[in-house]
Amino acid sequence: MDEDRLKGMGNKIKGDVKKAAGEMTGDEKLKAEGHADKAKGKVQSAVGGAKDAARDAVNPDKDKV
Repeated sequence: MDEDRLKGMGNKIKGDVKKAAGEMTGDEKLKAEGHADKAKGKVQSAVGGAKDAARDAVNPDKDKV
């Protein structure tokens, strides 16, 4: 699994937490930051997935046991 996918998952989780905290406290700025972090995480995860797919296409038997 690519490092970007892991960072992307972390940012999605961070975004969910910020969004929820913003909703609970009524803090629109925090809620918006949560949306932004989640979107960033989705993009990072997609980039990591593309890197994984490219790596698998070049060397398909590397991680298979």
